[in-house]
Amino acid sequence: MNRRLPLLLTVTLSLAVSFFAIPSHALAQDETTTVETSTAVGPLTAEDGTLLLTDSQIAEGPYAAHNAWMLVCCALVLFMTAPGLAMFYGGLVRRKNVLSVMMQCVFLMGLMTTIWAIYGYSLAFGGDGGWVGNADYLFMNGVQREWNETLGEPVTPMEGDMARLTHMLFQGMFFIITPALICGAFAERMKFSAMVVFSILWGTFIYCPLCHWVWDGGPLSYNDGSIAGGALDFAGGTVVHISSGISALVAAILIGPRMGFLKEPLQPHNLTYTALGATMLWVGWFGFNAGSELLSDGLTSSAFAVTHFAAAAGAVTWALAEWMNLGKPTVLGASSGAVAGLVCITPAAGFVQPMPAIFMGIAAGMICYLACSKLKMMLKYDDALDAFGVHGVGGTVGAVLTGVFATRACWDVSGGVPIGLIESGGNPSLLIGQIVAVIITMAFAGIGSLILLKAIDAVIGLRVTGDSEQRGLDVTDHGEEGYMFA
Repeated sequence: MNRRLPLLLTVTLSLAVSFFAIPSHALAQDETTTVETSTAVGPLTAEDGTLLLTDSQIAEGPYAAHNAWMLVCCALVLFMTAPGLAMFYGGLVRRKNVLSVMMQCVFLMGLMTTIWAIYGYSLAFGGDGGWVGNADYLFMNGVQREWNETLGEPVTPMEGDMARLTHMLFQGMFFIITPALICGAFAERMKFSAMVVFSILWGTFIYCPLCHWVWDGGPLSYNDGSIAGGALDFAGGTVVHISSGISALVAAILIGPRMGFLKEPLQPHNLTYTALGATMLWVGWFGFNAGSELLSDGLTSSAFAVTHFAAAAGAVTWALAEWMNLGKPTVLGASSGAVAGLVCITPAAGFVQPMPAIFMGIAAGMICYLACSKLKMMLKYDDALDAFGVHGVGGTVGAVLTGVFATRACWDVSGGVPIGLIESGGNPSLLIGQIVAVIITMAFAGIGSLILLKAIDAVIGLRVTGDSEQRGLDVTDHGEEGYMFA
């Protein structure tokens, strides 16, 4: 069954794309004939309200600059998965498993992109409100450029001040890196085939609905009609980090610890990779957070600054904590602290000022250090690369502190009404909304992941054989070695 799985996946995707390619194109052509326009040269509007602009109209307005910035952010966020996360995780595993971790990152870049293009973007951002998206953007219909018979030239569907294609690409980069984060928990012991199936199902049934809930007018979006007022999540505290972190914890517990866990050293094989990967993540995170403004404006600068400050504070705090407890600061600690600070500031990046961002980085550095060094040993779960300790815990700290430090001076989402606990003089409504969103995200992602993993285990199995684990997944899963020595 395992050998037939890759062929089955490939054939299914190929048939789906080939079957719908022509109808999707025909729909796009039909759509251009139903536009409403007052003049032959003015902006066109599709029936669903989408603005359709020609290349010259995009170049003449403010759209070109915003679109250019967002395309840069797309590249920065993709850069986070590989080489960033691939090197960060690759250095943390043992030498015999370095390629397996890098393969997970690279393969997910291809797999999740394909799924996002076919139906993921539509499930996450189609429609307006509700529990899941609709079929508006299936197979890139309504997203890709179209030929307009009225103008006799191509037009581009817009999403705000950027091309919808750009918005799709930017959000798709989040769809890639989120399941890749989970891979850190079950590193060195999960079947590659099981990882592939889990990533497809998790992205479809966990990520897409959660993304729609928070960022596309769903029940966790910030407004009076949402659950407990909804969540302020600027760039993915709930959608990316808490969801992946709690899913990682479930996977680590369900699959079980690596051979030798707590009995023999399971040391990282190349901290040079890890340090370089962490700094690549730091750089890429500017696209992750500042890009989530979806514009290039004053708030973009603020989000950029607080991202940098939180990372810096997290790196220093984790290293100082090691220095005090172990007698020496380590490059692994500083690298992990920087990532913890970045995770923590992610939900708050558009809502807090620089000085609170430093405090959030300090809090993340200390709390995540304790989670990875004390909590994990106390509860004896093998979160191999600390996906839960950094992303689950750090994302939770960030989401909660957003309710404390959020201010209308950064982004006035409340119509001039003070929002954060401090700014509002102790009004806990936003803080309560943040906590409720965290709990709902944990429950949804945790229970959903448990169901998916149990189903996969029953059908194809989750864990590699003992012999494969001892020899290393580089050889047994991929037939390659990361290092060839004479």
